[in-house]
Amino acid sequence: MRILVCDDEALARERLVRLLRDVPDCEVVGEAENGREALIKVEALDPDLILLDIRMPIMDGIACAEALARLDNPPAVIFITAFDEHALAAFQVEAVGYLLKPVRREQLNEALARAARLNRAQLQQIKEKVSSTAKVDARHHIAARTHRGMELIPISDVYYFLADQKYITVRHSRGEILIDETLKDLEEEFGSRFLRVHRNALLAPQFLDGLETNATGQTFVRFKDIEERLLVSRRHLSHLREIMQSL
Repeated sequence: MRILVCDDEALARERLVRLLRDVPDCEVVGEAENGREALIKVEALDPDLILLDIRMPIMDGIACAEALARLDNPPAVIFITAFDEHALAAFQVEAVGYLLKPVRREQLNEALARAARLNRAQLQQIKEKVSSTAKVDARHHIAARTHRGMELIPISDVYYFLADQKYITVRHSRGEILIDETLKDLEEEFGSRFLRVHRNALLAPQFLDGLETNATGQTFVRFKDIEERLLVSRRHLSHLREIMQSL
C-alpha cells in the first residue's frame, strides 16, 4: 500500500512515518504540510491511501478530502487529528478511518487493515451500489462513542443490526458497538442494503453464508467469517431464501 502522510507538524509526520516502517506491505511515498500540497502530491505520486490531519493552514483536511472525492480515482483517506468533534465531517467525506492523536500503533494498524480491505475499485463499487439501492442521503459510516473514543464503522463492514430494548447492536468486521437508534429508521435509511429477517434484526446480504434449522424447527442465518447466528422469523424466511438464491 502506497501512503502519503499529510500533517502541518513535522514531528507528527515523523512519528507516523516511523510507525509505518514496521507495517508490512506499506510504503510511505511522500509527505505534505497542508491540504493544497497533498492534492499536488496525490496527482504526482498516486498513493493508495492518505493519512490526513484535519486542522492545517492554507487548506484543512476536510477541504482536501472533498477535493480528493472529485477525482476519478481518489485514494482512501484516514483522518488523524487531536479533536474528536470532526468525526461527523470525516465520514461525510467518506473517510475509511478516524484516529485521535497521539496515534497508537495498534489503532493505526487496524485502520490500515480496514483500508487495505477496501481498495479503490471496491470503494467505487460500494458507491455505485449505494446510489442505486439506498437513499441519496444515507450515511456511509455509523458513528459511536466508545471507550476507545469516537469510532466510525463503514456501512460496508456491518454484518447486522440487532435491536435489544433501547439500543441497537452493530456487529461489524472488528467487533460490535451500541448505538441509540431505531431499527425502523435504519431500514428506511439504507434501503435494500440490509434485509429484515426478524422484528429485531437487519442483516447485510453480502455476508450471508447459509441457513440452518435446529431441532425445534427454528431457522438461523450463518455468516461468513463470524460465529454468530441470527434467528429468522417465519414471516421473513421465504423472502430471505429468494434473496439468497439470487446472490
